[in-house]
Amino acid sequence: MIHHPSVAPNSAEQAIASRIAAAMPTLTPIHRRMGEYVLANLFRAATMRIDELASVVGASVATANRFARTLGFDGYPQFREALVRGFEATLAPVERLRSAQESLAAGDNLIDASLEQAAANLHSTRSAIDSAAAEAAVEAILAARRVFVLGAGTSSFLAGLMEHGLMPYHDNVQSLALIGGPSHAARRLFNSDEGDLVIGIVFPRYVEDTIELARRAASRGARVLALTDSPRSPLAHFADLSLYVRSERRLAANADSAVLAVIEALCDAVAYRAKRSVKAAADVTEFVLPWLTDPQPAPIAAMDKPARASSGAARDKRGASTARTSSATRTSKSKR
Repeated sequence: MIHHPSVAPNSAEQAIASRIAAAMPTLTPIHRRMGEYVLANLFRAATMRIDELASVVGASVATANRFARTLGFDGYPQFREALVRGFEATLAPVERLRSAQESLAAGDNLIDASLEQAAANLHSTRSAIDSAAAEAAVEAILAARRVFVLGAGTSSFLAGLMEHGLMPYHDNVQSLALIGGPSHAARRLFNSDEGDLVIGIVFPRYVEDTIELARRAASRGARVLALTDSPRSPLAHFADLSLYVRSERRLAANADSAVLAVIEALCDAVAYRAKRSVKAAADVTEFVLPWLTDPQPAPIAAMDKPARASSGAARDKRGASTARTSSATRTSKSKR
């Protein structure tokens, strides 16, 4: 398999690099050092504020601003804007986090905001999901001789959960996400054909391994089901079936909660439709029974602790009241 660099060059990035390289012979030594740093660290430089870039090369903020103007920009903000343009999708979560840290007040409830975002993702996905495509996805899983599940990054864990959910109801489900890397996954897909289904789980920032593996399997005739974010996804361009899931997250690249909900819904539908699914579920449960345990009653001491604490508080309150009464009596007597 051909491995691509993690940050692939693009036209915006190349334009900045070319502009810096062309200006290098005329730059002052400190500007040249700044240019060399940017050329060697284009992605990192795109994430830096003006003071951060100045500090890392031992220059002043004013020098960094003059460097940007020397390259033909109005100032550093315009230079950084042009640099970021080459990494917009990749840098979006970084920029959102930076913006949040600069704008959120100390009292803002981030936990509540995150849960609200997850609920919105799930509601939007449920409202927008194509029921015919979902039904076709279930049919494709049931009809496949083998089901291969692909995912990278956090999607690799989702792939494992999908394998876990489908395994009792399908004779041959394999997650290729966590075993042996992409080259091993390619070997497992080498003899895939029209009887097989490849499920690819991929969201921005898209990982090339998942897309390339699914494309190779498709070239051998395997059907491809994409769990992804939109028709613009590289995987959706050649997938036979696509289910689109909203995965927006304020301070990171993606939220996985709605994706997992769709995976669980597919697994439930397969369980309902599969032949002998009740027997399969019972057999699996019986087999793993030695590793399962029932909920245990809470220890009496733990159950009694709140009552004792309440009783102690009442005694303390009565004691305090008695002490105040005694004090008042003594005061009254002394006045007499």
